[in-house]
Amino acid sequence: METKKRKQKQKRTRRTYKYQIREHPQNMRLGNMLDDLCDVHNHFLRLENRYYRIYGKYAGRYRLQPHLTKLLERTHQHWAWIPRDTLDAVIIRLHIAWERFFDFPGVGHPKFKRKDRYRSAKFQSGYLLEAGRVRLSFKEWDEASERFKFNKRWFSFHQHRDWKGNVRYIQILRDAVGTYWLYIVTDDTSKEVLPATGESVGADFGMETYLTLSNGEKIQSPKFLKQSLKQLRKLYKSLSRKVKGSNNWWRAVREIARLCRHIASQRRDWHFKLATDLCRRFDLIATETLNLDGMKRLWGRKVSDLAFGSFVEILRYKCFKHNRDFRQVGQWTATTKPCSDCGSKNENLTLSDRQWTCPNCGSPHDRDINAAINILRAACGPVVEQM
Repeated sequence: METKKRKQKQKRTRRTYKYQIREHPQNMRLGNMLDDLCDVHNHFLRLENRYYRIYGKYAGRYRLQPHLTKLLERTHQHWAWIPRDTLDAVIIRLHIAWERFFDFPGVGHPKFKRKDRYRSAKFQSGYLLEAGRVRLSFKEWDEASERFKFNKRWFSFHQHRDWKGNVRYIQILRDAVGTYWLYIVTDDTSKEVLPATGESVGADFGMETYLTLSNGEKIQSPKFLKQSLKQLRKLYKSLSRKVKGSNNWWRAVREIARLCRHIASQRRDWHFKLATDLCRRFDLIATETLNLDGMKRLWGRKVSDLAFGSFVEILRYKCFKHNRDFRQVGQWTATTKPCSDCGSKNENLTLSDRQWTCPNCGSPHDRDINAAINILRAACGPVVEQM
């Protein structure tokens, strides 16, 4: 009997704004909250694993949330200082993870987390946003009345830009360096429409040339990881000399995390600037669908440094924001071997052939430019796909 697949909920288009929370001694309260949320996650994951071993399915949020209420009243009263909707968000996150485990082959079941690996908390209520600061409502135990009372704390953040739309919820995130970030999620769907240019372009990804456009333009990647590889190796060598778990060891770990964050920020900034430039110049942008897992097995670190998947997601978002048409051709669409002039396939073409001549019509081709032209044609019509 075939298992019935649950229908995926259609994702709502929302916009997220990221701000850095300023360093302050009371940020320790945020760290304590994330550590307690990690305990909540691990506790309910044990219950789910036990339920799965006995019944072969997961308990679900609607069984676990009433159980959380009993725990807060009896054995785990120390969790009650965290807002209830933040605790419920941990259970909802587990519920979604188990749904994916049962519905999608190849997706693993949820894992236990260390306290330094649980990094985000969601607030749907119990917060107040003002210019440059946010107020979170925690609870503290009052000895006189012998019950929890609200204790509202203010946290300052660097507001480098204003958010638009109605705030749906906020998230507090702690990265590997130990810096806290505020994410404000709004329902803003406004677009910054750019003037039409009437131009279309196909883009072919490559290992030597990052992006080859169908108009003949070639864009090279700065390869930020390769630029910082010598410094990264030096930091890892320094880490290997430290006693694991010591203060100097943790200091070296944070230095590595800080450099990795810097590399990722450089790469992301370049991706955004490149995507914005393409949207300003073209009305339709077509790319290919890559088998990134297979490419990583062949080229490893180089594919991770180029980050094709991240750029495609950024380009898709930018096309939505600026009202551009973004299309992707199928992974198995023939784009490299067909001649862009006559359409005949060159079956003898190898990966080392960067320049080749069509044996049918005699047209000379640059391998990447020819593929970019075929990508654009496949995105606009079924001409190449039918060859």
